[in-house]
Amino acid sequence: MTVLLTGGAGYIGSHMVHALVEAGERVVVIDNLSTGFSAFLPEGVPLFIGDAADENLVEGVITAHGVESIIHFAGSVVVPDSMRDPLAYYRNNTMTTRSLLNAAVKCGVGRFIFSSTAAVYGNPDQVPVSEHALTRPLSPYGSSKLMTEIMLHDVASAHGMNYVVLRYFNVAGADPLARIGLATVGATHLVKIAVEAATGQRAKIDVFGTDYPTPDGSCIRDFIHVSDLAQAHRAALSYLRGNGGSVTLNCGYGRGYSVLETIEAVRRVSGRTFAVQYAPRRPGDIMTMVADTSRIRTTLDWAPQYDDLETIVAHALAWEEKLFRERQDEMPHAASA
Repeated sequence: MTVLLTGGAGYIGSHMVHALVEAGERVVVIDNLSTGFSAFLPEGVPLFIGDAADENLVEGVITAHGVESIIHFAGSVVVPDSMRDPLAYYRNNTMTTRSLLNAAVKCGVGRFIFSSTAAVYGNPDQVPVSEHALTRPLSPYGSSKLMTEIMLHDVASAHGMNYVVLRYFNVAGADPLARIGLATVGATHLVKIAVEAATGQRAKIDVFGTDYPTPDGSCIRDFIHVSDLAQAHRAALSYLRGNGGSVTLNCGYGRGYSVLETIEAVRRVSGRTFAVQYAPRRPGDIMTMVADTSRIRTTLDWAPQYDDLETIVAHALAWEEKLFRERQDEMPHAASA
């Protein structure tokens, strides 16, 4: 049985590829490398450089490699960008998934795992937020993912496909062995930005909004380690292979940390200080987002291994320091070329 990962050379996707390969799975990847890196893939994993919306490409890969399950990571993920260019998000997220699903249906793929987001909830009425909560996204990013969830539900009902939708909360950290991590230039993830500041790659870090009705006035987030998230996908795949029915699950730890608390955790772990600049709230930002994780813990055979903010930060920092050293080593070669 082969598993197709779209976006498998990206941040979360590459961690998933490593987890599957280490578990003895056969894996094939489609990625356009817009934010991914072929070097992040284990040796021997087939990579097809192209778009998940290319139905001919997808059908060819499914047929040639005997794909029976798809894990769909490919998509755009930056909330402020979606506010500026919503049509790009509806194209890259919703329309791409429509084409991918069409190829999957034509080829008889029966299992599908979708990378969704807690942004579908908007500002929830109750925290922690459960999967039963109303979905009221505040950004085109969240709306594009919610549209895809609806489409997946309808396609699965019509064609006998079973799926797991995983609604990510805030993904952070890096491979504990520092083999891979978040390397996208200009990434907007809070922990990534903070460790860049701690390693001297940023002059400051911006905090958007300090007047929220939270204990310290900044937004609150539920962080999940990227390696734990990869294992949640593995557990979802096992669940579907065991004839589990279609289900939507929150992926978080059920514990919230404010933006300012997170910055302080990076300062503690790194032993370094850096400038913080306070800025107005951003459109589309959610005030407090913490997961009710009871459903994922009872549905899947999954127990997180890195449920600790300082551990997440430590792994992110180790990866960032490795990246920084590699870039410094490359500079003399570039200057002499």
